[in-house]
Order: sequence, then C-alpha cells, then structure tokens
Amino acid sequence: MDITLTKEHLSNLYGKISPFEFKDKLIELANLNKEKFNGNILDAGRGNPNWTSSTPRQAFFTLGQFAVLECQRNLCIDDLAGMVSKSRIYERFLDYYNKNTNLLGINLLKEIIDYCIKEFNFNPDDFLFEITDGIIGDNYPVPDRMLIHIEKIVNKYLLKELCCDTKFNNKFDVFAVEGGTAAMCYIFDSLISNKLLNKGDKIALMTPIFTPYLEIPHLPNYNFEVVRIHANELDENNNPTWQYPIEELEKLKDTDIKALFIVNPNNPASIALSDKCKNDLINIVKNYNPNLMIITDDVYCTFVDNFKSIIAHLPYNTIGVYSLSKYFGVTGWRLGAIFLNENNVFNNLLFNLSPDDKVEINKRYKHMSSSPSDIKFIDRLVADSRQVALNHTAGLSTPQQVQMALFCGFALVDSSNKYKNLTIEICKRRKALLFEGMQLDIIENHNDASYYTELNIIDWARNKFNEDFSNYILSNYTPFDILYDLAKKYSVILLNGDGFASSEWSLRVSLANLNDNCYYIIGKVLRKILDDLLREWQENKWSEEKAENL
Repeated sequence: MDITLTKEHLSNLYGKISPFEFKDKLIELANLNKEKFNGNILDAGRGNPNWTSSTPRQAFFTLGQFAVLECQRNLCIDDLAGMVSKSRIYERFLDYYNKNTNLLGINLLKEIIDYCIKEFNFNPDDFLFEITDGIIGDNYPVPDRMLIHIEKIVNKYLLKELCCDTKFNNKFDVFAVEGGTAAMCYIFDSLISNKLLNKGDKIALMTPIFTPYLEIPHLPNYNFEVVRIHANELDENNNPTWQYPIEELEKLKDTDIKALFIVNPNNPASIALSDKCKNDLINIVKNYNPNLMIITDDVYCTFVDNFKSIIAHLPYNTIGVYSLSKYFGVTGWRLGAIFLNENNVFNNLLFNLSPDDKVEINKRYKHMSSSPSDIKFIDRLVADSRQVALNHTAGLSTPQQVQMALFCGFALVDSSNKYKNLTIEICKRRKALLFEGMQLDIIENHNDASYYTELNIIDWARNKFNEDFSNYILSNYTPFDILYDLAKKYSVILLNGDGFASSEWSLRVSLANLNDNCYYIIGKVLRKILDDLLREWQENKWSEEKAENL
C-alpha cells in the first residue's frame, strides 16, 4: 500500500488539515477496495447536490440562440457576426417566440420576461437588450457591480428567500460575485483594506461553521483573535438543539469584538437560528454592541420553510452572502451575491475613521474618484475584487449574470414554490432513509434544512445502549478510527465534525449528493460499525467477568 494511505500516516494527518483535504485522502483509500462494493464509493463528504434546475438552463440556452441570431442580423460573414442592437429588440423577441414555441425553455423565458417587465416596470427594449447582449458576453459588465435590470431581479429574489418579503425603509444593493467563496474572500480583504478590521482584531464566529471561516481568520495577513460562540444548547432529553444559549451570545456584549460571522442554517448540523436565538442576538447587538459588523452566509436558507435571515432583523449591521450553488445545482457556474442595505454600519464606520486612516485609505481609491471618502463600502468591495486599479473591468461575467437572473426569475414566477418543495422533500427523504438504516428515530425540527446532518457516535452509543459502552469507545478508539474503517472497509466517505468546530465525535453526512438508496446503505454501514463495537465490548466484558470468577 502507498505509505501515504497507511493508517499511521493518515492518523498523523487527522486534525491537522482541513476536513475537505482529509476527505480526498479517504477517497484514495476507498479506491483501493472499491471492487468489494461493485466499484462504488459512497462519498457523502462534499456538499455538491446531485440535482440541477433544468428549465432555467433551457431558457438560458434558448435565449442564447436568439442572441446569436440578433448578432448575425447586423453582420454575418461566415463565422463572424456583429453585435446586438437595442432598437425594437423586444418586438423581434416576440416574433422569435411566436415562431419557435416548441423550443425547450422558451415558455419559461417568455414568462420570466413578461413578469419582469410588469413587476419592475422595465422598458421592454432596455431589458431585452441587457439580457441578450449579456448572454453574448461581448461587453464589460456596466455597471461593474451588477447589470441594472438583473440586479433588480436578484434583489427581489434575495428579499423573498432571505427576508420573507420584509419591507425596509432603505433599499439593498447587490454585488454579483463568483459564488459564495468569492464573496468570503472579497469581504475579508475589503474589511482589512478599509481598516474596519485590523490585523489582530477580535472577531466572533458562531460555531459550528463552514471550515474556511475557521481557517481564514488565522492566515498571517489577518491573524484575528477569534471568540467562538458555541451552539451548545441541549433540550430536555439532552439532545443538541444547535442553538446558542444566552450565556454564549452575551460574549458579544464585548465591544472589542468588531465582527461576527454566521452560517445560517449552520454547517454541518444544517439547523437555522431559532426565533428566540435571533431575538437574543438582536437585543444584544442593539443594546450593547451597536457597531458590530455581522456577516451572514445563508446558502442553505431555501431548505427551511419561512426562513428569515438575521439581515432581515438587523439590516443596518449585516452584510449578506448568498450562493445559488446548492439550491439550483450550479456549483460549477460560480453564482453568488453580496447583499447590503444602503443604510449600514460599514459606511458609517468608514465615515468615522480617524483623519490619518482616511488619508491612507484614500490613496487606495484616489484614481476611482476625486472624492474617494464618499465611495460606499459595497463599491469598495467591487474595486477591491480587482485590486482597485482594474475596477473599470470588474464585475461578474455578463453570461453568468444572465443565468443568475433566469434562476432567480424562475423562483419568483414559481408562486406555489413547486421547485423549492421538491428540493426540501429530496433532503428530508434522504435523511429519513439514513436514519432508517441506522435504526434511529428522527427528532423533528422545523429549523432543520436537512441538507446535511450531524451524527455523534458517542451520544448514539450512550443513548441507544448505555454509558459503559460509550466510555469503552472513548477509551479504545478515536473518531479517526471510525472514518478510516468507513473508507477502507465499506468505501463510505464522511467528514469529521470537529473540523467545523463541532463536537469531537461528530460526523457530517451530506444528504444532497448521492442517490436516495445510498443513504439507507450508509445508515446500515454505520449501524454495523456500532454493532461490531458493541459485540467487542460485550465479549471483553464477558472475558473480564469470567477472569474475575476464576
């Protein structure tokens, strides 16, 4: 065997590298034995969904065909075409629609266009030109932050999914970015570049949390002091609720904590903040730490009915991060957004920086404006994403923005939430199959997104059997042993929960990326591992009792 895949070598790596990097090692290990399992590896480690939203894609490609015809209408020499013209383009689209009603996705495309023209009072030619020229991708994004009509569509979608259509006194700005990961990078860098955070500052993380939020703050260029707010609340039966007790949230009364990072629903437990938890957080921020900067990553929000982000409750303090990747199955498209209210703490903190800090920061943005102090934080994010000097070529590619608009428009015209309910049902069905295989009952929780689930081996052993059995596992094994055996003996890949700052003996199961029947198999495998440990414990106990009686 490759020495890098020996148990000893992998054991030395465990806990020292990211769970995602360690997962790749487990996959290599599983590949050595996958023939035992019909060549299949059940990788429930990564959270990439195995579904895709089809009709918005069909609408995208059909719009693309119309766009190419528009280019060829102006100039066509062999493989060379012209560019899209705005004049009377909506009229030509209607003619295209009437002549091609059999094209896949064209009815949804027409429905979205009609909805947007009516809902936003768009000028038909202006709107059709933007998405037609945008899908061709022959011009830089103008405005660079986001195309004008598309921003309004995405904005309304975010208000629906993140804010339950809450009405606000001020509007939100949207910055289209290359997925949630780009949003994370841009926000961290801009906070530092604008001295809203400085190297070594104190920040807080609501844990458990997506591992990059744990790793980024300790990079040398940040080196933040990190305070963890633990979701360690237990219910009356000592089961974790994944909520934050008031004594944990009260850590945020410390005004030295400048920023708070949240993933909601969290990762890996996939549980959204409860109303009580949100109310406690709101009261602490408003009464004790009113300048707290909050960054909330709500990528899993659509899998919870009637979800309401903390940005809906604290729009002044909060910047929202959203990725379309999970809901629409578009991780490869890299589609995400940064969402910020016009009246926000970030702008106000910039205004109140010291004169010396303002002078230094203005040097960064002086080529963008004769009044660099007046540049909003959201626009600084855009500029920083391209090292400021390339601000004039910043922005998400226009074809990506068009596809984003069609996904969001699709969700907006789906008034009965048919698609949303399908995705929710998939996740909940798979969780039920997993627990059926484990022979466990599911604890119902209306805040549960069920995109992932977290399993604690020690809690399972204790609750299903007894304390002595769980203590036996604790004394003789480690979580690594479980993950290693899952990969080597059964070609099952899971992630260690402590890599997300969750409990040491927890395992994360992605419920999104495998076929339904696989989750029953994974559940059976986990149950077999526990049963084998139980048998071993019982045999040892019997041997010890026999020896005592001799």
